[in-house]
Amino acid sequence: MIRKLLIANRGEVAVRIARACAELGIPSVAVYTDADRHALHVKKADEAYSIGPESVAGYLNVHRLVNLARATGCDAIHPGYGFLSENPLLAEICQRRGVRFVGPPAEVIRRMGDKTEARRTMRAAGILVTPGSEGNVTSIEEALAIADEIGYPVMLKATSGGGGRGIRRCDSPGELHRHYERVLSEAGKAFGRAEIFLEKSIIDPRHIEVQVLADRHGNVVHLLERDCSIQRRHQKLIEMAPSPQLDDAQRRALGETALRAARAADYENAGTVEFLLDGEGRFYFMEMNTRLQVEHTVTEEITGIDIVQEQIRIADGEPLDFTQDEVRADGVAMEFRINAEDPKNDFLPSFGRITRYFAPGGPGVRTDGAIYTGYDIPPYYDSMCVKLTVWARDWDGVLRRARRALRDIGVFGVRTTIPYHLRILDDPEFRSGRFDTGFVERHPELADYAENRPRREVAAAIAAALAAQAGL
Repeated sequence: MIRKLLIANRGEVAVRIARACAELGIPSVAVYTDADRHALHVKKADEAYSIGPESVAGYLNVHRLVNLARATGCDAIHPGYGFLSENPLLAEICQRRGVRFVGPPAEVIRRMGDKTEARRTMRAAGILVTPGSEGNVTSIEEALAIADEIGYPVMLKATSGGGGRGIRRCDSPGELHRHYERVLSEAGKAFGRAEIFLEKSIIDPRHIEVQVLADRHGNVVHLLERDCSIQRRHQKLIEMAPSPQLDDAQRRALGETALRAARAADYENAGTVEFLLDGEGRFYFMEMNTRLQVEHTVTEEITGIDIVQEQIRIADGEPLDFTQDEVRADGVAMEFRINAEDPKNDFLPSFGRITRYFAPGGPGVRTDGAIYTGYDIPPYYDSMCVKLTVWARDWDGVLRRARRALRDIGVFGVRTTIPYHLRILDDPEFRSGRFDTGFVERHPELADYAENRPRREVAAAIAAALAAQAGL
């Protein structure tokens, strides 16, 4: 059995993994760079070790992390999401050094991480993929020829891409000419491979994904779907489970397709199969993420299954202890990514000191974060500072609870997306449960709201000063 686990990540997801380890009785080891010396995940793990001064590079040094795992007696590594979570080299070196990797085998990560290879795998399994290039496009002339054949608009995508980077929509040959070299450059800089492919752009689709779990004993289950259609520039903002946009027949068909995809990929551990749903009700395979997802919380809330603990058990060689028939959706859950950004100023990052923070509470409210009062949000990492997840018995209930919880939470000292989320909750299109990936772009007015939080911040500062002066 796993005796000790190193968390090869930082921030909110590292705290999440440390909590899962604590419940399983497994000691956890955190790592940190100089910028994260006072981070919450350092305080939550059983042990913590410095991996050097490089703010980002430290978390990307495969050999240093595996060597540290061995030196500290860890026999497992969990990569979280981001950083090395979809890097097959980490999985390979873990296997070579006798350390369990909490994730799929390296060859699966490599095959599914290559978007053109993933599309070929799904086609062979009889799963519908969006029309496009059979493999990578090697010249602008080839891209133009394919675009003429399948019709505009088209999407240029980095073959090894992820996280919404390395993607450009092209509505005409001129835009394809203009974006081709840019996407090629982004692919090389962001993912180390200057390779891109082209596919048909589905106009304003729904973005629906299915969580799967697979063990090494041949058991594969799906944990129902999540709706991730509320996004900005391919970055998800709000996720929910189950999707309010599917009927029972669609839900069954999509779950069965996700299981077929996982088996076609020889999958093991937790993964997510992502689809686009067009206006005609057709689901197109988009990609498979070979890691834990940020939005896994909504699936946990409606199923009662701890996905991180299941990941660790699978890596330990245990079979799944439940079947597909035992997976049931109870209620509705919704997650809000609260980012340190200013929606009124084109969502510019707003890093700095958290002067005051308090989390919401009450029934059906969960927060996953890595901030605290006095914490300095460093400028080197993703701007997400906390995730708010709410659960209720039905759609109307989750909307009401989300509004209450967003008003309860307090993050002061930096700008956040909390007011923006409240505006989305008030929008009739969103409240109807019928929206698509074009929602944010269609509603720029949602970022134009009256700012009233600074008054609360000033009042809080005055109250704190008076209390300090009175010796309270």
